[in-house]
Amino acid sequence: MVCFASPPYPLCCRRLFHKSRHALPLYAPAVLPIIPSDNPLPFNHQDTTYTSHQHIVSPPQLSQNQLQLSPASSYISPLNLENYELLVHHYRNSCCLKDAHQLHLQIYKTGFTDDIFLSNTLINIYVRIGKLISAHELFNEMPQKNHVSWACLISGYTQYGKPDEACRLFKGMICANQFPNHYAIGSVLRACQKCGPSRLLLGRQIHGLISKSRYASDMFLSNVLMSMYANCLGSIDDARRVFDEIHIKNSVAWNSIISVYCYRGDAVSAFELFSSMQREAITLRPNEYTFGSLLTAAYSPVDCGFSLLAQILGRIEKSGFIQDLYVGSALVSGFARFGMIGYAKMIFKQMSERNAVSMNGLMVGLVKQNQGEEAAEVFREMKDLVEINIDSFAVLLSAFPEFSNLREGKIKGKELHAHLIRSALVDESVSIGNALVNMYAKCGAIGYACSVFHLIADKDVVSWNSIISGLDQNERFEEAVSSFRAMRRSGLMPTNFSIISSLSSCSSLGWIMFGQQIHGEGLKWGLDSDVSVSNALLALYGETDHLKLCLKIFSLMPDYDQVSWNSLIGALATSETTILQAIKCFQEMMQIGWTLNRVTFISVLAAVSSVSLLELGHQIHALILKYSVANDSAIENALLACYGKCGKMDDCEKIFCRMSDRRDDASWNSMISGYIHNDILDKAMDLVWFMMQRGQRLDSFTLATVLSACTSVATLERGMEVHACAIRAYLEFDIVVGSALVDMYAKCGKIDYASRFFELMPLRNIYTWNSMISGYARHGLGEKALKFFSRMKEHGQSPDHVTFVGVLSACSHVGLVNEGFKHFKSMSEVYGLAPRIEHFSCMVDLFGRAGDVNEIENLINTMPMDPNVLIWRTVLGACCRSHGRNTELGQRAAKMLMEMEPQNAVNYVLLSNMHAAGGKWEAVADARMAMRKASVKKEAGCSWVTMKDGVHVFVAGDQKHPEKEQIYEKLKELTSKMKDAGYVPETKYALFDLDPESKEEILSYHSEKLAIAFVLTRKSELPIRIMKNLRVCGDCHTAFKYISKIVSRQIILRDSNRFHHFEGGVCSCGDYW
Repeated sequence: MVCFASPPYPLCCRRLFHKSRHALPLYAPAVLPIIPSDNPLPFNHQDTTYTSHQHIVSPPQLSQNQLQLSPASSYISPLNLENYELLVHHYRNSCCLKDAHQLHLQIYKTGFTDDIFLSNTLINIYVRIGKLISAHELFNEMPQKNHVSWACLISGYTQYGKPDEACRLFKGMICANQFPNHYAIGSVLRACQKCGPSRLLLGRQIHGLISKSRYASDMFLSNVLMSMYANCLGSIDDARRVFDEIHIKNSVAWNSIISVYCYRGDAVSAFELFSSMQREAITLRPNEYTFGSLLTAAYSPVDCGFSLLAQILGRIEKSGFIQDLYVGSALVSGFARFGMIGYAKMIFKQMSERNAVSMNGLMVGLVKQNQGEEAAEVFREMKDLVEINIDSFAVLLSAFPEFSNLREGKIKGKELHAHLIRSALVDESVSIGNALVNMYAKCGAIGYACSVFHLIADKDVVSWNSIISGLDQNERFEEAVSSFRAMRRSGLMPTNFSIISSLSSCSSLGWIMFGQQIHGEGLKWGLDSDVSVSNALLALYGETDHLKLCLKIFSLMPDYDQVSWNSLIGALATSETTILQAIKCFQEMMQIGWTLNRVTFISVLAAVSSVSLLELGHQIHALILKYSVANDSAIENALLACYGKCGKMDDCEKIFCRMSDRRDDASWNSMISGYIHNDILDKAMDLVWFMMQRGQRLDSFTLATVLSACTSVATLERGMEVHACAIRAYLEFDIVVGSALVDMYAKCGKIDYASRFFELMPLRNIYTWNSMISGYARHGLGEKALKFFSRMKEHGQSPDHVTFVGVLSACSHVGLVNEGFKHFKSMSEVYGLAPRIEHFSCMVDLFGRAGDVNEIENLINTMPMDPNVLIWRTVLGACCRSHGRNTELGQRAAKMLMEMEPQNAVNYVLLSNMHAAGGKWEAVADARMAMRKASVKKEAGCSWVTMKDGVHVFVAGDQKHPEKEQIYEKLKELTSKMKDAGYVPETKYALFDLDPESKEEILSYHSEKLAIAFVLTRKSELPIRIMKNLRVCGDCHTAFKYISKIVSRQIILRDSNRFHHFEGGVCSCGDYW
């Protein structure tokens, strides 16, 4: 360890002032090796902080004549003078605890306890061996201190990683009226650098102190100032200002400023300075440190880095530094990082001298290229040829996660861990513990990583960064956030790495509040200006749907990178309201000149898919071809999704065929989703079967997607086939697939199957519970739905907005008005859920079914939002069911609907039905005339049944079915039997101004009656399942009750609102529908 001295004084001026506060030391011991040299101070791995035990100025040999000249000699007896000289010469280079104790004892025994020089010598020894507490205690006991005393302790605290203590001690020195020498100033500036932005103010104050002192032009302090500003505070402009103020710049100054720009990744500025150095400082030649820094900058740019590296290699060869250990190591590392392993190995072999640093550089490059096995092989070959250091083991540990076989890498990592324990190296340096944490985390063994982390005695910022990042990468998000909080409680300042990982975990958890607190931490420590931190904030606010904040963050960013644009486009593309903004940002990104990559294309294609902009999709596809990324599977999958949403399944099939071996789960899922989106269910199912025949693994997303398609068209048979596929894929009880199966069975009329499967599920989520509650409500089993709601709460599952839609629907279908109103109020009062428009629609439906039209009007007038189409249509439907009693409210609802949706035929039909229910035939005619003037057509009512030979569809009075004669014959037979059993046609449901006989005839040929007659022409005992696209009329509902009793078969009818289960002359709805 290098120790410092005060500037050497002439022998005649050297004086020992015993018990004097003005004593000048013969040499000034300190610890932090900050000395001017040709080696640039900041950022080089061969920093000036190397270790030596030589004093800059040796203590002088004292003679009797010299001592006689000193006034202090009168205080020292000849015997003591001899002891004094012995102590000085014996302990001047000591660096062990035993010597420190002996010197301390000798000082007491010889009576030199008040001597500043010997006390400084002892402090320096304590600092050298890291005994800072002992050094500080001795410092506090000193009756008199000089600037060397303070400098020794300040530099010690800085050297041993306690920069805050160093800063506090420096402030104490100033308060004690001790003006610091340039060694103390250099040490405290290093401390400010290590503390980071929190010591920005102190660093600037010290800079001001320097500028007013005799050290204003001190080259050494200028270099340290540049290092502080650039390395810690990220202020290149301040560092450049310091450099520009140096009047006569030497090689150290040039190397320092070049190193600053290299460290910040600004290769252009670094090489411009290099050119200026050669032009302006003709006598100065670049040395090994200049080239070392430039090499670091050369492999920073992605696009032209290799070209720069090749050019500077030629300059190095010309300058004769090719075999230099430092330069050679940097070259090896540079070529290895670019994947030029052959060049890296060639230079490595050409080096006249190799050490652990050069070997580590080659290994680091291999690791960067994901060649973990090769890096481990380099270590194996070289471990006996060079002196391995701690960093070598750390680099080797980083290689194991890059093994092609991660399991093998983890095994090798464990073996090295065992070796480090046996060799007692595991606690040698915190860097080993950090490397172990990082290795285990990246190998997926996060449990081991946590164990190692807890065993690290003196955790530093890197330790915390490693564990927080590891927990986040292994999806232990809550623990990652907890670790960040623990790090802050320990007193360590967050870095950009810890902020980024914590924000990522908050994004995954959806913890916007805690994410905003971390955002505040970043602002407090000045980390928000870091582009990676800003990108993490964009991701947080984008994934939690705070898009206004996302846009604000982007607008405030001082610098952008490709990730910034991609994050913003991706965030905006996820919301329907900002999709066009996403496309606009994409266009702006291109106009500015940013290079587009796969992430850009995937994000913008997602936006195009959402709004089905086919023409823009074609343009982006052309750009993809231009950028030569069309064969990237992720982009191809995005194109499949885009063309599928735009209805271009032919284009999807062409892309899918070209993909061949590049197809993955997402490719198959995109094709299946495209077919389903375009109502091509048969092809979707064929693709599922083809996947199974090829041995392609079915995942939960595939099965859930197909099940949702089966649900939408109520295809029970297809749904059961998918269930069989799930069983074969061992995904039957996957929570996503299980929830989809429950929903499918409930919506396809098999509520008993849904209930049975629900009870078998080992795990349930909110979607599973909601599917059952909504299913029971849809089947008219309101009491069971409410019991499930109570059971859900007992199991600790909190309801959401969807849950209450099911609960309110259940109350509506069974007429539980008071119960429904109680649950509606509990949303905000008990669960903190603000009712949405769909909940108000359910309440309107609830009051409408109960015939309480006045309560509907009160509810509409007190709603916190304006009623939308859904509300007004529900109101109009309620007025229809009240037989036209409240035509005033109905007219108001109809008027609003005509304004909002003038082209929707349903609105005219409902208005017509309301007037028809009240017998107002002139108003009916007016409604139908308005419908014709608007050029809209009513959707034809139809019913369909699925038989072994396909799906059979019927419309009212159908004459096109090939078996129409048998169907009408069976219907005539059924009608006769129903009338014998007491059936009387309910002609009030024939909403035409006709005579009763004509109305009866119209009712007898409704599509659902034709469908059931057709099914009864076939021999079967199975339940009859009929689907209808409109609400079943009251007469058909009554008829089905009679038919179920006559034929002794269960009839399951699904209309546009709900299921009706007819059995033995009774309907599950209890005639309340």
